[in-house]
Amino acid sequence: MVQALLIAAALGLLVGLQREWSKSRVAGIRTFPLITLFGALVGGIGEDFTMVVSAGLLAVAAMLVVANVAKIRAGAKDPGMTTEFAALAMYGVGVAVTRGQVLPAIVVTGCVAVLLQFKETLHSFASSMDEADIRAGARLALIALVILPALPDQGYGPYGVINPFRVWLMVVLIVGISLAAYVSYRLLGARAGSWSAGLLGGLISSTATTTTYAQRALDPTRLAGSTAVIVTASAVVFGRVLLEIAVVGPAVFAQTAPPLALMMCVMAMLAYLSQRHVASVEPEPEEPPSTMKTAIVFGLMYAVVLFAIAASRQYFGSIGMFAVAALSGLTDVDAITLSTVHLVDSGGLAADLGWRLILTGIMSNLLFKAGIVAVIGSTKTLRTVAPYFATALLCGTLLLIFWR
Repeated sequence: MVQALLIAAALGLLVGLQREWSKSRVAGIRTFPLITLFGALVGGIGEDFTMVVSAGLLAVAAMLVVANVAKIRAGAKDPGMTTEFAALAMYGVGVAVTRGQVLPAIVVTGCVAVLLQFKETLHSFASSMDEADIRAGARLALIALVILPALPDQGYGPYGVINPFRVWLMVVLIVGISLAAYVSYRLLGARAGSWSAGLLGGLISSTATTTTYAQRALDPTRLAGSTAVIVTASAVVFGRVLLEIAVVGPAVFAQTAPPLALMMCVMAMLAYLSQRHVASVEPEPEEPPSTMKTAIVFGLMYAVVLFAIAASRQYFGSIGMFAVAALSGLTDVDAITLSTVHLVDSGGLAADLGWRLILTGIMSNLLFKAGIVAVIGSTKTLRTVAPYFATALLCGTLLLIFWR
């Protein structure tokens, strides 16, 4: 009990120090430890736990109401409710500590301290968002929290590989990665140089990034910077693929990751070479990537690739699967990556063949992006980008042939 009281006091001091620093009129460095200590005492005594804790909560709420009324009478135009709710949360932290829930209590305290400290940053970020950004977040919540739990978690189809829950889970993963990168793009703004533009562009969509910067490269002054962004975004694809394998198939990561990690190192070196002597490039992010149309199209593509690989394996052997990987990789690497990892993880495909299919899809995507540069950009842009892509394709081909 003494140990719990000391922990409660320490957690209360952490939040109280922040409130004291921000000159809160309701509670500060002494009041918050008293609140957590009160919660710890209430949680540790009394046989009727629910009644005692509820009575303590009402007492804290009443004191906060009195403090808020006094603050309003003192002339506060915008009294706010942040400190008041933080106090209620810290009362719960005190109760949790004496009930043996120390780790959740520490996590809640950390979250409260962070939310209180980064007030200006969070308000600035929220004010910088427009309607399209809010819609993107709402769509992610819809596909992750509403649609996903309602889908059946079992296999359908001739090969039993079409699992609606797993298919939509992959949609949530890809949209979540893309939206997180987009948020980072918005946070960095004009401070993002060619490195950041390439890194975040590769996470959002390396194909879309290639299209955007191939157009910019028509301006000779932007040729070097645009080339660097295109090559860097293509290098990030390998990092994104390794992340997807680690999340979806951690059990097969050790068998499938090494050759892809080697290719990532090659691409990182090429990206470094392309970034040398490049001035800052200001990114201009497009619309958020998490539209419902994008999610549905990716889900369908993932399911089709999953089915096509299973069918090709049965009727055409490895040659048919490589054809599917090459066609799928033309426009999207995620579908072939996730479907292949799913089959390897479930034992339907050998790991040695799995990473080769993924690498084939990535190489196909590189060729497709080279075509984009040739069509949208200038001949000079293609000549600048081609050596980097050709080196990557050569290394990928050597890996496919000689890696054992």
